[in-house]
Amino acid sequence: MNSNRGDSFMFTVTGTTSTYCVLGNPVAHSMSPLMHNTAFRHLGMDAIYLPFEVDDLPAAVSGLKALNIKGASVTHPFKEAIIELVDEIDDTAKKIGAINTLVFTKGGILGTNTDWVGLVKTIETLLPISDHTFVVLGAGGAARAAVFGIISHGGKAIVANRSEKKGRLLADEFDMPFVSLSKLENVQAACLINATPVGMYPQEDDTPVPTQILTRYKAVVDVIYNPVQTKLLKEAQSQGCMTASGFEMFVHQGIEQFRIWTDTTPPAKEMRDVVYQRLMNK
Repeated sequence: MNSNRGDSFMFTVTGTTSTYCVLGNPVAHSMSPLMHNTAFRHLGMDAIYLPFEVDDLPAAVSGLKALNIKGASVTHPFKEAIIELVDEIDDTAKKIGAINTLVFTKGGILGTNTDWVGLVKTIETLLPISDHTFVVLGAGGAARAAVFGIISHGGKAIVANRSEKKGRLLADEFDMPFVSLSKLENVQAACLINATPVGMYPQEDDTPVPTQILTRYKAVVDVIYNPVQTKLLKEAQSQGCMTASGFEMFVHQGIEQFRIWTDTTPPAKEMRDVVYQRLMNK
């Protein structure tokens, strides 16, 4: 079967098929359905994963409970707002202040976070986190996961954000410094992490920072995985920086989600390969 044509999703859906989904707005660009459905098909599991573009989050969550959904991914812009709608939140997600994974049980909805796992694994392909300083662009769920992962592995973080109010709130919560984007040229650090959606498909010509700022970093990480090579990463490479895209972060967080939902060893290679092939053949 050629997964690039979506043939891997042609199977029989029955009354016993377990349903999983992603909640976000927008979700048309999401590779989560491709990745998780590939895993289900590879393991021969009677399950399907669907994209749900949501306008009314509380109503959507109520609907998922009524429909007996087994698990859900939560993406932009709902990773923080979803906290008020779950019955239980684990310690990690509580510390991060954002949820990207929902587990539905008879006792209610459990919220957890796997983003930080994916980001840590991605950063460590470039340099060790311990004793290094990282500038984190953004103040949403991805930025929170980045700050948590950096601190938990012995690094230091500086928060930079367009909205000073939201940026300072995140910085103060984790006892980290804050810098406005207009003052970023005065900051020296080992690595810059873009935890905003700036540069994501279809706005691929956008970048969160001016090119000249990138010379102040050894490494640049972008949490965006679509496209794999964002304008930010291309410009960082032109300035001699080591770079890593959000592709590995996306795959690692999804692998951990699959493990949590199914209590099964995920087919990591197949999940990684199918997403990479789709992104490269768009």
